[in-house]
Amino acid sequence: MPQQPPVRSTPTRPSRPDASMSLLTNVMDHSLDDGYAEAAARKQAEGAGGMPKTVRAKLGLAAGLVLAALVVTVGAANARIAAPVIAKERQELIDRIERETDAADKLESSVDTLRDDVSARQREALKKDGGGQADLVDILSGATEVHGPGVKLVVNDAKEASTGGDGDPRETSGFSDTGRVRDRDMQRVVNGLWESGAEAVAINGQRLTALSAIRAAGDAILVDNKPLVPPYTVLAVGDGKRLSTKFQNSADGQYLHALQENYDIRTSISVESDVRLPAAPSVIVRTAQPSTEKGTS
Repeated sequence: MPQQPPVRSTPTRPSRPDASMSLLTNVMDHSLDDGYAEAAARKQAEGAGGMPKTVRAKLGLAAGLVLAALVVTVGAANARIAAPVIAKERQELIDRIERETDAADKLESSVDTLRDDVSARQREALKKDGGGQADLVDILSGATEVHGPGVKLVVNDAKEASTGGDGDPRETSGFSDTGRVRDRDMQRVVNGLWESGAEAVAINGQRLTALSAIRAAGDAILVDNKPLVPPYTVLAVGDGKRLSTKFQNSADGQYLHALQENYDIRTSISVESDVRLPAAPSVIVRTAQPSTEKGTS
């Protein structure tokens, strides 16, 4: 019996790898819809496509091109004409600002001169009518320069100021930088020095009087409306060693020490054999009047 030949399967043709993406393939192969293609072919057959055929259409196209060129040319010309005018106005504004700045500087210098003259006249009046207390009044009012033994206290911001967390008592004032010295810190320092026996105090060359104010404007500290920059150097005239010890042991001195320990604010205090404090710019009293009434027995 003859043997049957083995049955061999005929291999099928492999399908395209993108067969499952027939829609995407169709869109890529026929990106232009048939309708658009037919419309373009019909328009081309009718002679509607390409450049205009009639003289009127050509003239219209030429007129449109000329009008577009005219608009562009006029715009460029106007821009070129306006540029020097704008530059001139800018320079005039700069010159005006510089003139006004110079005028303000001259006025400020004049104010300083008049303020010094007023202070000198006040000192002369105190010497004339103050009797034997004139020098004491000058010192206590800050109307004259003083020098003597005392202390030098330097307060500076932390090297790397950090931001305090929620609930931090130094965070409640609106400042985020807890490593920065603030106006209330300097207020406590100055009040602590006065309480410890200081007879005259100055911060960065600004002499403090009974009318002086330490405030904040943004992140800056103002003393009598004059901004100061760190480090803040506080000079105080008094019994140097006693003043230093008493201040450091006071509540305000401990407060300053806590700022140093907790917020890395840098502080240093030293006893000086002689410190010099300038006179206050001016001492103007508008409300207080000397009392002429004598006590009755």
